[in-house]
Amino acid sequence: QVQLVESGGGSVQVGGSLRLSCTVSGITGSINYIAWFRQAPGKGREGVAIIYRTNSASNYADSVKGRFTISQDNAKNTVYLQMNSLKPEDAAVYYCAASTRWLYGLDQLSDRNYQYWGQGTQVTVSS
Repeated sequence: QVQLVESGGGSVQVGGSLRLSCTVSGITGSINYIAWFRQAPGKGREGVAIIYRTNSASNYADSVKGRFTISQDNAKNTVYLQMNSLKPEDAAVYYCAASTRWLYGLDQLSDRNYQYWGQGTQVTVSS
């Protein structure tokens, strides 16, 4: 089994920054991808960023390109999401998730392809 624990959420003003962390534990050798998703009230879950564990290749949703950066520290088994220039529409519960599948294109940011999920961390953006 794989466990994921998010941290780093909180409240920030528009234009501010936050860094989320996702610590991965358990049987992690089969994991190919770690991704961040978010879900705002009344909306579906949206894929935000993905990182390929082997070489740190990444991909982003258009809505966050140029503002968010996903990275990993393998020694700490932790994946980060650096969020800059935050907007009100970035407010949501953010989840990290892990996939053992081989994913391409749009499948990389589809929540149906992820088997393991964290409990989520709240991000609030105020004007």
